[in-house]
Formats: sequence, C-alpha cells, structure tokens
Amino acid sequence: MPDNDLWQTKLHARLHDPAEKALVLLSDPAGHEGGTSLALRSVLFKNGIPAGMSLLVQRADWWASAADRPQWPMEEVTVPDRNGQLRTRTVAKWAQMRWTEQPTLIHPLNGKALDLGFLADADIHDIKDRSRAHFERLVVRKDGEVDWRRTLLAFWRFGPDLGEEKDNGSLGKLWPLLPADTRVPDHSIWDHLDMVSAFAGAFAADPDGDAALLALSIGPVQSFIAAARSTSDLWAGSHLLARLSWEAVKVVCERLGPDAILFPRLRNIPQVDVWLRDELPSECGDWFNGCEWTSKETDANPLFSAALPNRFVAIVPASAAKAIAGEVEARVRDWLKSCGTKVIARLLETASLRRPIDPRDETVYAYRQMGEQLEGFPEVHWAAVPFSLIRQGDAKRQTDVDTSMLSEAMAPFFGVDATQPSGFLDSPAWQVLRKSRTWHDGTTFFTPNPGVLYPAVYDLAERVLAAAKAVRPFTQTRQRGWRCSLTGETEWLTTDETQIEERPYRTRQDTLWAKVAKARPAWAKAGEHLGALPAIKRLWPTLFAKEVEGAADAGGIDRFVVSTHTMALAKQIEERVQRVKHGEPISENHLAEFESAVSELQASPVALPRKLMRMIGDDRGTARWAKRLPGLLDAATDSGDEEKQRRAEKLVKTVLGRAEEKSRIETYYALLLMDGDHMGRILSGGDDEEGVKPSCAISYLDSFHPQVRRGFEARAGDNPDIGEYANQTRAMSPNRHLAISAALNDFALYVVPEVVENEYLGRVLYAGGDDVMAMLPVADLLPAMRRLRCAYTGHDPHDASVDWKAARHLGKLVCKDGFTLLRGRLMRMMGGATASCGAIVAHHQAPLTAVMRELREAEQRAKNDGGRDAFSLTVVKRSGGVLHLTADWGEPLELLLRLRDFLASPSVSRRAIYNSLVWLKDLPGNADVEMLGSLLAYQFTRQSRIHAIGVPALARRIASLAVSHPVKDRGGWLERYLEVAEFLARETRLGPADATGNDDETDGPVARMAAGP
Repeated sequence: MPDNDLWQTKLHARLHDPAEKALVLLSDPAGHEGGTSLALRSVLFKNGIPAGMSLLVQRADWWASAADRPQWPMEEVTVPDRNGQLRTRTVAKWAQMRWTEQPTLIHPLNGKALDLGFLADADIHDIKDRSRAHFERLVVRKDGEVDWRRTLLAFWRFGPDLGEEKDNGSLGKLWPLLPADTRVPDHSIWDHLDMVSAFAGAFAADPDGDAALLALSIGPVQSFIAAARSTSDLWAGSHLLARLSWEAVKVVCERLGPDAILFPRLRNIPQVDVWLRDELPSECGDWFNGCEWTSKETDANPLFSAALPNRFVAIVPASAAKAIAGEVEARVRDWLKSCGTKVIARLLETASLRRPIDPRDETVYAYRQMGEQLEGFPEVHWAAVPFSLIRQGDAKRQTDVDTSMLSEAMAPFFGVDATQPSGFLDSPAWQVLRKSRTWHDGTTFFTPNPGVLYPAVYDLAERVLAAAKAVRPFTQTRQRGWRCSLTGETEWLTTDETQIEERPYRTRQDTLWAKVAKARPAWAKAGEHLGALPAIKRLWPTLFAKEVEGAADAGGIDRFVVSTHTMALAKQIEERVQRVKHGEPISENHLAEFESAVSELQASPVALPRKLMRMIGDDRGTARWAKRLPGLLDAATDSGDEEKQRRAEKLVKTVLGRAEEKSRIETYYALLLMDGDHMGRILSGGDDEEGVKPSCAISYLDSFHPQVRRGFEARAGDNPDIGEYANQTRAMSPNRHLAISAALNDFALYVVPEVVENEYLGRVLYAGGDDVMAMLPVADLLPAMRRLRCAYTGHDPHDASVDWKAARHLGKLVCKDGFTLLRGRLMRMMGGATASCGAIVAHHQAPLTAVMRELREAEQRAKNDGGRDAFSLTVVKRSGGVLHLTADWGEPLELLLRLRDFLASPSVSRRAIYNSLVWLKDLPGNADVEMLGSLLAYQFTRQSRIHAIGVPALARRIASLAVSHPVKDRGGWLERYLEVAEFLARETRLGPADATGNDDETDGPVARMAAGP
C-alpha cells in the first residue's frame, strides 16, 4: 500500500475519539464524536476520508474496545441522531454517568479507586477550543501539505502533554490521566487511541487486512550483565542491553509507528524522545524543552537509565511479521558490530599503534577477532500469532466468532487434545462471552469480536516464544589462544595473533591491553586482557557519553562512578559534613596536615553520592576534603607502604572527628538487587497457583467506576449469570500491558533514583523495569530496601494518612493505594504485585565477581527459600565468616531496623547479643513465645544502662517471629537475626547521631521504646 495511506489511516484512528471525551460526555450537545475530532478531521482531511479507511478504523475501534473493556448488559433505546432522526441503538443506558462530577481513576492492578478531585480543579469550560488548538499546533507540514507520518508521531508523543502545567492545579496534570471510558476508568484515552491506531495500521498495511501479535526477545541477559569486574561494568552491561533493545524496537517504530508497540510503553522514554526529535523537523525541537534529557550534563541524565526491557510485544501486519523479525535480528547485530569497530579503533589509537583505519582491513587481527566473536550475538527469538486464526461469520458486523482454528493451534502448547478448549478459551469468562446471549429481562451482551480473544492470542504467542527459546542454535567458533580475563570464553583482542599463544602474557608490556592499561587505566587494569563483548562493555560508558553529548547538545557529560570504598565511607562523611554545617569546623592544623599527605601521595578527588554533594552545596572547602578522604586511603593502599597507610588512616579519622583509639573507619558497603515476582505470569494474566487469583489481578467488577459498580451489582442481583461474569478475574488486555509497562517505566526512571539517590546516600547501578541494582552505605541498606519495596507497589504504610491534595505540594515521594506522587506528578505503580530483594554487605576490597555471585544467590534465596515477596541479606565478613538471613517484608524487616537502632545506642552493650547467642545454643526445640521473649528481654534489659519499658515488647515480637519458623531452623534463624542486627549496629556504620538524632543517650532508641516498639 502507498506509505501515506498507512499514516493517514493511523492518524484517522487517533482522531476517532477526542482526547477530552471524558470531560464532555453527556454534556456536549454535539456529542463527543461531533466536537474536536470532527473539527480536526476537517482540517487534515480536506478532501474527505475514503470509505475503506473509515471501515478499517471502525473495525480497529471495535477490536480495541472489546480487548480493553468489559462487556456490558445492553438494552435497546430510541434516540435522535445528529440530524434529528430517531434511531434505535443498543446501549447500556443504566451505566451512563458524568465523569466530571466524580472524577475517579481505577488502578488496573489492584482495583483501588482514586478521586482525582485534587487535580481536577481547573476551569474546563473552553476545553474543546483548547484541545483543538493544542492538536492543530502539532500538525507538521511540508511544502504546505500535511506530513502524515510526522504528524502521527507528534500526536502520539505530545497529545497527552497539554503544556498547561504552570501550577499543580492546572488541567495539564489531569490531561494525561483522562479515561477512555468513564464507566471503566482504569485506562486512559491515550492508551485506547494507541490501540486503535495499532490495529488500524496493521489492517491497512496487510494485503488481507490481517493483524498479528509479534512477541520478540533478545538475549542472553543474566550472563551478559553478570560478567563484571567493577560497578561501571555492571551498569554498562545492563545499559548496553537496553540500548540494543531500542535498536530492536526502533525497527517497528520506523515501519508502523511507536503506537504499534504494546509492551513496553514507549511514550516519555528518553531514548525514544531522542529518535523522535531527529525524526521531526528542526522547528519542532522546542517541543522537547523541559525534558530532563535535553539539559542534564551529568550521568543523572535519564538517558543513562536502562529503561527498556529485552523484549517487546507489537501489533503488526500478519504478512510482514517474519520480515520485521528478520530485520530486527539484522539491525541489532549490525549495530553491535559497529560498536565493536569503534571500540577497536579507540583501543588502537589509545595504544598509539595506529590511527583509526578501515575496519574491513583484516590485516589488523583485532578487527577480525571482533567480527568472529560477535557472530550470532545477540540471540533473537520471536513468535507471531495472526488474528486470522479467529474466523468470523459476519465480517461486516464483526460477529459470530469461530475459535476452532485458534483452539487447534493452542492445543500442542497446552498439552491437550485439539478438540479441547485450553487457556482463556477454557476460562469461565469466555464461557459467558463466547456467544450472544439474551436474558429473560431483555438484557443482552455485546456479541464478541476477535478483540475479546486478545488474551488467548497473547498467551499462545508467549508459549510459542518460549518454545523458540528452548531451541538454542549456535555457530561453533575456534578459539585457540589465551582467554579473556573476565569471561574465560574467547580469545583476548590483539593486533599480533602470535601473542595470544605465548605465556606469560599478563606481564608483557607490548600487548594491546598492556599499552591501553598504561594510557587509560579506566579501560583496563594491569594484566587485564579482554575479549570482544567485555571490551565493548568496558568502553561503553565512553561511547555512550559521546552519544548523549550529541543528543543533549551538551559540551561534555560529567560521568561519575562511586567506588565501593567511597560508598563505605559515605555515611561517616555525611555525619562530619552535618557537624561542620552546625558549627563544628575541622581545625586548620588538621586540614593542613591532611593536605600535605594528599599532596605527598598525589591523591585524586573521587566522586561522592549525589545526596552528599547536594548537602555540601557551594562549600568548596568542605567539598575538597570530602572528595579526597577516600582518595587518600586509596593512594596510601596503592603505595604498598604500611607506614603511609597507618598515617593516612589516622589523618582520615582525625578529619572525620573519630580520632579516639577505639574508633574505626567504615570499610563495608552494601549492594541490593530487587526483582519483581512472577512478572511473566502477571503479563500473561496466569494464576500464581491452581485456582488462586494472581496477586495483581482484579475482577471485572473491580474495574468499574464506583457509581457504575453499584448499578451493575443491582442488575446482577436479578441475573446470576451477570454476577458470575462480573466476579471473574479480568482477562489480560492491551491496557493491562500498557499499564504495567508505564508503571515499570516510571518506577525505573523517576522513583528508584528518588529513593536511592535523593532519600538515601546510594548510587543506582541500573534500574530497568522491575530490576534494580543499587549500591548503598550499610546504614542505609535496610530502610532503602523497605522504601523501594513499598514504592514498587505504590503503597507505604507511613504515607497512608497523607492527604493527596496536601501531598501535591510536598517535595517528597508519597506512595499510597498503588499510586505515587512526586513533585506534582501522579504515577501508577504495580499495585498488588510483589517483589523480592537480595542484599549483601561486603568489604570494599572483596572481589566484585565474588560479591556479585553472593548477591545473586541472595536474590534466589529470597525467591526460593523465602517463597517470594521476601528479602535475603548476606553479610560477608572480612574475617571470612558469612551470615545469611531470609525473611518476609513487613514486620521482620521493621523489627530488624528497631533492633539495630536499639543496639546502636551507646547505652546498650554488644553483650546483649553475645549472651543471648550463648544460651540459644541450649534452647529446647519446643520453646514458646513467652520463654523466648522473656529470655531475650532479660538480656536486652540487663545490658542496657537505662531502663526501657519498650524492650520486653520488642523482645516478645522478635520471639514470635522466631517461633513462626520451622522447628528445625527456629534457633538458627533467630541466631542469624540477632547476629545480623548486631553487625549492622556497630558504631562504624551506625553512629549515635544516626541512631538517635543526637548524642544524648537519655533520648536514644532505648528511651524512646517507652512508647512501644
């Protein structure tokens, strides 16, 4: 078909409903279809709209509506049309409502109703004029004619951005949240328009008017990310994979538009915005003003977030699915090879071997190695399921659905006979929806069309994709020389192929990597020799920083990597900075001595956590010593001189105000790895267990507006069949995919950095969807874990009493009822979904590969031993001892925090734990809560210098947790619980100022327990 026809069809689809539909429904005399949409169509389609195009859009609207919205009990009514003629229509008149009188949003993952009154206080009397002006501004023209493709891109990206956000009460805050259907306000008008446009585009681009669901993934994921020797490697692996994912998704965006992608949701993703800015005319560049990625000149720029998952789901023309998948595979591999070429050129230039040359010159062995080692990477797996498996008896009316072909295709993947229904086709909801039905009172349901069967088509696509992944074809390559230092799988890159067979290569000074290590230590450490993929990962931060400079029009990107040693010291530096700000300066003599040592050892400044830098502000003197404290210790260690090391440690302690003999410098840091539970089942809508509703699934009834819900329940009382349907778990829908993707995007791009780097002293290593890895000071680990888990679901018990209207003026993150509000921006989170977290506390000199192995094992313990929705903490002591603690979120973590704070008080002796551990060895297996609680309370109170009423209650609650564990591990779990709390409470990682808020031990945690734990 002509290219313009595709974009015209999609644009017509985006105009079939006005954006302001919810605000004018039942109040506009012209009807919602006769307002802004009609006016815009007259502007764009001056010569009229072809009848065939209108039929495609109408079919797309029917399918999208059926896929996204519940079915309604309908009845026939006679109403006048626009010309005053009486027409008989089948409508759900009983469910009609004015949304503006009760502007409610339903969370699609937990069914919570949110009254948007706190955002809906703007004047909307001229809403149609403002909406029309908004969209007319987005029309892109070329030589006086409408540029259909670019206008479609502008409508998709900026339609939800009204540009009226000067104050928190403006319509601009409400505009992107407006629902598609006021009766089921759990998905926005923008989601509906995206879906209609996706279907219409697929219909228009296919010779037979057939659409298919394409599911595609690239990988491998874990092994690629896990190969890391530094925190920079960890970030680079995850971010490079996300960048590859964008190259894959971009193929569909270029051919069919970004609204063809159902998962992930692409709107507002910075990497997508960069592409859009290049696609749109230069005069449209101002539309992106205000986006953070255009202005931030550090790696706080959102472009540095790994915001895209390694898979996507799209609606494509059925006939083009295979070609699109093939183009994706070629595109991602060619793009990675181009990165490899740049890496080799930079390595050669850095090693001063030769200037960048033509990569086709195979006389340079490293180029040949790069090409061979990248062959077949990444793996690309895909599956496509056409909607033509669903046949229709009446194509014009989209009725009489026949699922026999679909059922036959599903049978092998569900292990059933072809004659048996499976998956969604075997669900109670489909038994109600599969055919037209009229009840005794004359009520009917919409007759189903293929859109209703989106859950079955998606489920089949996922199962076919899983089968494709199970077949792992590979090309065998010959690797004859010494292997990569990081992976041990491929040869290390060299310009002289004889070197990879000689030994000892690590001590040679004439290899490519030896010269690179000398010139650019950040790219390779002494003795390190890397293969193709590790080399690309190692140089990716440099390559991407250049890419961001071009995208953001920045003069240079200041990228910082917080070392493990710096993170270990961060809490103590923060405490000292606070004391300086409160009038306790560092003496000039101590600073002079410190500066002398810095100069002698040539210690370089280091990067500090963002929260700490904001706290320091413009105080250059404080910034100077704070940035050089870890650098001095690192330089002294690198010198190998024990006397210099002792002197440096003494000076650092003096500057930190910890010069006492017993004080020590913190040497431990923490890593956390959080992952959403059952994400595959959540996306497919499958049960967690047989007959158990998924944790973030809601019923059809739960998705209704409260007013409509009451009317539905009244009708269901007279008709049990309607009630049975209403209480079924709502089937998977495109809206659900968009809601999940939007929640994961907002969580990764906005919420995770806010928690880790603004509320705490951490550093986000990567945040992509439901996966989070962050580095933190040990003192911040437990509260940051708790906060991230609450933010993931969008509900923090500490925020339960916060009023939404007041919250919009707060500068902090508020999490409540499945939503988050951050500086006036309302975001859906994952509702009833759960997450598991692994965490590790390790010495800053411990090898990162070993630490990462322990961290991933901790995450698996949380999911397996903890049964998911749990955390598992590993403490790796410098002395060699290892502690493992696995527990549920909620009370176990809250009590661990309280016990840690109690033990951190200077009025409590560490013997409170040591003595308890001694008698726990002889504890009988049948000890009850009273016995355990009284023994713990006795030891805790005995080792406290002041009396605390709350201690017995704390001890009893801890005892209750222990007793709830299996008898065989009851004592062991309690021992680990107490040991972990004691380790986290030691002075070097949680000093008195952190535990109590001041140094007065009469007002510490022990005294405050009088109010109860």
